[in-house]
Amino acid sequence: MSSKHFINDPTHLVLSALKSITLTNPTTALDEENKIVYLRPDAAKQQVSIISGGGSGHEPSFAAFVGPGLLSGAVAGTIFASPGAEQVRRCIGERVETGKGVLVVVMNYTGDVLNFGMAVEKAKAAGVQVEMVVMGDDAGVGRAQGGKVGRRGIAGTVLVHKIAGALAAEGAELKDVHRVAKTVAENTVSIGSSLMHVHVPGREAGGEEELGQSEVEIGMGIHNEPGSEKSKEDLPGIVKRMLKYMLDQSDKDRAFSNISSSNETVLLVNNLGGVSVLEMGGITTEVVNQLQQTYSIKPVRIISGTFMTSLNGLGFSLSLLKLQDTGVSKSMLELLDAPAEASGWSAAVKSSTWANPPTKTRDAGSGSTGQNKPCGISIDPKQADKALRNALRKLIAAEPDITKYDTVVGDGDCGIGLKRGAEGILSYLDEGKNEQDAALFLDGIISVVEKTMDGTSGALYAIFLNALAGGIRQQGSSSSQSADPAIWAKALKAALDAMSKYTPAQPGDRTLVDALQPFVETLEKSKSVDEAAKAAEQGSAKTKGMKASLGRTVYVGGSGFEEVPDPGAHGLAVFFKGLGEGLD
Repeated sequence: MSSKHFINDPTHLVLSALKSITLTNPTTALDEENKIVYLRPDAAKQQVSIISGGGSGHEPSFAAFVGPGLLSGAVAGTIFASPGAEQVRRCIGERVETGKGVLVVVMNYTGDVLNFGMAVEKAKAAGVQVEMVVMGDDAGVGRAQGGKVGRRGIAGTVLVHKIAGALAAEGAELKDVHRVAKTVAENTVSIGSSLMHVHVPGREAGGEEELGQSEVEIGMGIHNEPGSEKSKEDLPGIVKRMLKYMLDQSDKDRAFSNISSSNETVLLVNNLGGVSVLEMGGITTEVVNQLQQTYSIKPVRIISGTFMTSLNGLGFSLSLLKLQDTGVSKSMLELLDAPAEASGWSAAVKSSTWANPPTKTRDAGSGSTGQNKPCGISIDPKQADKALRNALRKLIAAEPDITKYDTVVGDGDCGIGLKRGAEGILSYLDEGKNEQDAALFLDGIISVVEKTMDGTSGALYAIFLNALAGGIRQQGSSSSQSADPAIWAKALKAALDAMSKYTPAQPGDRTLVDALQPFVETLEKSKSVDEAAKAAEQGSAKTKGMKASLGRTVYVGGSGFEEVPDPGAHGLAVFFKGLGEGLD
């Protein structure tokens, strides 16, 4: 786990984080002494107030959910520790509207339940209408283990917040808001998994248990509490185990919510803080696929994002809500979809869009782009195939050297990118299209390059090759002719000029242009591919010791450039040499 933090003073960290809520949402205010973020009295009409809170470290829960349509107040403790009863009492009695009553939502941890409960009883004694809902949705804790304490509260809590908050904003009475919130809590089941424990700022490093490199802890709590089991699984295996804990009705220790394919459900895929947005997308797709394939469950709402974290926890949690009749004018779905002006709530798709989703697509071939036409300049397909195959195989064989050079002066992906493109073109040649038109032949190569090569070099090659095909077409005429070195040289010069519009690279900048331009210029003069290939090789060799002016090497820095040539120029020179050999 990482024990490095930008802010190591936990007190300063919590207070500055709470302050940020008021900076990003003008409807909120901060009682700094009591660590309460609350809704400004002129930000919303009078309604039942929804209060929640707990230890810090779970952001955006709870403070960032304060705003019209969601929470009226949030009380923060120190990191992973419950706020005190006096803090909660002040929130209820001094910081929120109490005229229509107050609903307190608290997660099932002993400190939270006791401190919030004490404040609730004090408020009741003072004549305030207050109800409390305790959320325990964690299937990672079975009945036997939970005993009288029950299940822990985790990310499913935010569904209670959202639905109760929206109902309160509709002007509902406290009894209805309380009942609906309790119904949501009773019909939600969740579980989390993490690849490692987290380090709390301000604590000495080394106190937390480490997981092995390939281990995952299924059911880990949001405060580093032990999970149900440790396992060595890939993502599909992890998701399979998590869903089994949540949905297996034969597991009497954990069959908390009887959800079947006949039920309408809401799925919440929650980032515990340290998973990239990219991976969250992959996780969400895996979960949805398994729910449908294994359980025939197709959620009517899928919410994926960061809602309740465990600091920078490298894990995620799943929550399933079985929808129930609310007994009021708005359904759970409508309340879930209702807008909320809170910086921490990020599900923005309207009910009407979910109910009537757009169905049209733009399938391949439906666009307005027409097919490229032949140019009338012919090539010998067998000769082109032989030369290209030789050049591509030489390039693939050179990949280890190119990668080694790029590891020294770049980010190490140049060789792999060139190899991937070369392999793609070889596969295309294996299809045996036997195309004789020079421009159409290039079009086929271009389509492969555009699909298989990414990054800067991929874009440059695609631009160059498209311009090369254009240069060939410009020389076509009504009478058929063969593509000789003079025609190719003229087209190559046009392609080089076109590429210069998109990159300022010139020979001497340590880029692939150091090999490309000598090849083009020499072919134009000599009409010999072998001579041009030698010029490209010489140009590549000159880049050894040349300081880069363009490309990622500029940012990488270091002294490695003194010992190795530019990897892109070297790869291109290898290709040109193989091309010349293949034409002999």
